[in-house]
Amino acid sequence: MRILIIEDEVRLARTLADMAAQDGYATDIAYDGESGLDNAMTGVYDAVVLDVMLPKLNGFDLLKRLRAEGIATPVLMLTAKAELTDRVRGLDFGADYYLTKPFENAEFRACLRAVTRRQSEIIPEQLAFGDLTLIPSDSRLSRAEQSLSLSMKEMEIMRLLILNQKSILSKETLLVKVWGYNTDAGDNNVEAYISFLRKKLFLLGSSVEIQAIRRQGYRLEAKP
Repeated sequence: MRILIIEDEVRLARTLADMAAQDGYATDIAYDGESGLDNAMTGVYDAVVLDVMLPKLNGFDLLKRLRAEGIATPVLMLTAKAELTDRVRGLDFGADYYLTKPFENAEFRACLRAVTRRQSEIIPEQLAFGDLTLIPSDSRLSRAEQSLSLSMKEMEIMRLLILNQKSILSKETLLVKVWGYNTDAGDNNVEAYISFLRKKLFLLGSSVEIQAIRRQGYRLEAKP
C-alpha cells in the first residue's frame, strides 16, 4: 500500500514515513497544502496522513476539496488542536480518524492500520485471476499446488493488474502507484518488473499472460 503524508514539519514527516515503513507501507511526502492536494487528487493512494496547520492550504480546506471531488481515500488527520469543535469539524469534512499531537509511535501506527483497514474491507485478502491466486500479505503467487514468492514491487504490480483486470494500466500509473512521485525510476523499470513477473508466470505453468498494449500499457489475459 502507498501512503501520502502531508506535513510541513520536515523532521516529523520523515519520522511518520519511517513508522509507516515499519508496517510495510510505501510513502510519499508533501510539505504544503497545495502540493498535498495535487498529489491526493490523483486517487492513487491507499490512505492520506493529513496535518491541519499547513502553509498555502490548511488541512480542513484540503480535505473539504478532496471530498467534493469524489476522492474517497481514507484520511488520518493530525493536529495540535485538541478542541472538540476542531475534531468534529475534521470528521464532518470527511476524515476517517483524528489524532491529536503529541502521540506515541505505537498509537500512530495503530491509527494508520485502522484507516487502511477500509481498503482491506473492499479488497479481499486473496485475489484471483484465471488459474492464479495472489495473497498480498504473504507476497505469494500460486497456481494449483505451486507457489512462488514475489518481491514487494512484483506483488504491487500483480495486485494492481488483478484489481484493474478490466482496464489497461499505463506505465505512468504503475510508476506512480509502485514507485511514487519522488523517484528516478522510469519506463525501463516497469518493463523490467513486468519481465520478472512473466518469468514467474512461466515457472508456475499459468495460462495467464501479461499483455502489452502498444502505447497504452498492460493488462492480464487468461488463455483458454
